[in-house]
Amino acid sequence: MEGDIVPELVSILIPAYNAEKWIGDTIRSALNQTWPNKEIIIVDDGSTDNTLKVAKKFESTVVKVIAQENAGACGARNKALSFAQGSYVQWLDADDLLAPDKISQQLKESGSGYSSRVLFGSAFGTFFFRHQKAKFVPNSLWHDLAPVEWIITKFNNNIWMNPAVWLVSRELTDLAGLWDERLSLDDDGEYFCRVVASSERVEFVPEAKSYYRVGNTGSLSKRTSYKACESLLLSLTLCFEHLLLLENSERTRSACLKYLKIWLPYFYPEKPKLMNRMNDLAHELGGRLPPPEVSWKYYPIERVMGWEIAKKVMTCWRSVKSKSYKNWDRLLYHLTYKTSSLDSMIHSS
Repeated sequence: MEGDIVPELVSILIPAYNAEKWIGDTIRSALNQTWPNKEIIIVDDGSTDNTLKVAKKFESTVVKVIAQENAGACGARNKALSFAQGSYVQWLDADDLLAPDKISQQLKESGSGYSSRVLFGSAFGTFFFRHQKAKFVPNSLWHDLAPVEWIITKFNNNIWMNPAVWLVSRELTDLAGLWDERLSLDDDGEYFCRVVASSERVEFVPEAKSYYRVGNTGSLSKRTSYKACESLLLSLTLCFEHLLLLENSERTRSACLKYLKIWLPYFYPEKPKLMNRMNDLAHELGGRLPPPEVSWKYYPIERVMGWEIAKKVMTCWRSVKSKSYKNWDRLLYHLTYKTSSLDSMIHSS
């Protein structure tokens, strides 16, 4: 009808690498968005499994699938962004999910007189296989916050937000710039710290929900390799710069120093060269980095066998616990799936 207002286009951008198990559900969660005007752009980043084949099944006027040689997650995201036409950008990793009204709830807020530099966040729950059982655990970032306060809160409390929570206007996306392709570990931490720093304020929309799949990361050795730790240190350095450009004060430098100390065990004691760079960074912030302490549960091991052994035991135990929870949830997921399939067969016969 003449005079009808066309809803703003939202670009849902999905980088994918070896995600054939999950990407179908991820794409369906994007297609099922109640927001009517959307495009979905999937970039297969040189997958060696059937990710591209699965994604191609969804290709349509709404869904565009692009294949490229492996360039890393940041390269895939930048490629997807280069094709995006939307007024808003929704980032979505290939194993995560969006609630059907996630984007609609956030864009409902955008009509409340906010400028396009307001950044919209949402609640998110974590799950292994059954997103219906996702745990939504609020933290101190689940509030409306000014950019400086958001970053300080993140640093002081060592908390984060899943990339899928954000709905970013194209103006804000352009202001923040591209994903940093030098980064592999904590690339999303640096990017969204930069997006927050570029925004006027962060508006938290509790009714909007997304789902973050845990226990699906690469091997521990890859995440603690020298290259990965170099990426993490660069990400931390850049995040500190983003905050200090907004406000260079005792409280912001203190928050940066505290965040640096939190990440210290990732490097200590196996990577002395990176440790030296961390100490230099701490000095620039007006502090120092004392040796890290282990949890009280592992203190006897540290006293008898040293910090490095205590760290390995702590890391191993956490991994065992996570795998146990994941395997249990996988079992319940398959039992539920088989029961549902059997019920469907019975009712259709």
